[in-house]
Amino acid sequence: MASVKSKILVVGGTGYLGRHVVAASARLGHPTVALVRDTAPADPAKAALLKSFQDAGVTLLKGDLYDQASLVSAVKGADVVISTLGSLQIADQTRLIDAIKEAGNVKRFFPSEFGLDVDRTGIVEPGKSILGGKVAIRRATEAAGIPYTYVVAGYFAGYGLPNIGQLLAQGPPTDKAVVLGDGDTKVVYVEEGDIGTYTVLAADDPRAENKTLYIKPPANTLSHNELLSLWEDKTGKTFQREYVPEEAVLKQIQESPIPVNIILSIGHAAYVRGEQTGFEIDPAKGVDATELYPDVKYTTVDEYLNRFL
Repeated sequence: MASVKSKILVVGGTGYLGRHVVAASARLGHPTVALVRDTAPADPAKAALLKSFQDAGVTLLKGDLYDQASLVSAVKGADVVISTLGSLQIADQTRLIDAIKEAGNVKRFFPSEFGLDVDRTGIVEPGKSILGGKVAIRRATEAAGIPYTYVVAGYFAGYGLPNIGQLLAQGPPTDKAVVLGDGDTKVVYVEEGDIGTYTVLAADDPRAENKTLYIKPPANTLSHNELLSLWEDKTGKTFQREYVPEEAVLKQIQESPIPVNIILSIGHAAYVRGEQTGFEIDPAKGVDATELYPDVKYTTVDEYLNRFL
């Protein structure tokens, strides 16, 4: 581990996941810079978020992904660049790669990933095309010779747990629960703050350089049936389980509009195909975050569900 903490630049730091990465970077003692388009936004919620960054010691740097001069300038001040850009800007990370190449000083780049392992997925459309953009960014990063870490984290807890694993539900089940497939395939749920913590811990860790960092907390790796049983134990209720066979899931994906078809295609990959858990990590290509950092006290699914009681 490096004795001097690296300077971390977060691009996309005000987004859903980015704010957790920024917070983790500051909390773990890294000089942290958040690239923002506007340091004094009119939106009260965004202004409050930026103030919380500043209160934590984060530097707000005005810049733009689409202004190469400001981007290169920002990158030159960083040792590590972490991108948490949303899906609509995945392809535009080539601008960030170009800036990193031009600056020539970055020791590690984390492109925006944090979901399925895009190099091993057999996800169906439309998810295939969306994740294909992340594959292209991986190849561009490697072609540029930039040291990297790819973070694979399963389901964000904030998306997968409030509805107890029911992808299209607005909350916990009241009488019945919809289950894709047979409900026995293991999936992974990770609290967003923990994703931030593991990501930042890997920034200075040579064991994670040019590797995929898999965040698969053992206590958070469970099947949909196990998740529902846990919720039943907590609530004292029993829910009818409506199992949707794979053929019906695939038909629903084909017939549904955006974004429902995207949500379901990812759900099919995770809940039916088992793509978050159905493999052994190749040590030549990947590392397990919970093995690298056993002292991290991550939020368990059991603990997280208590928020909804």
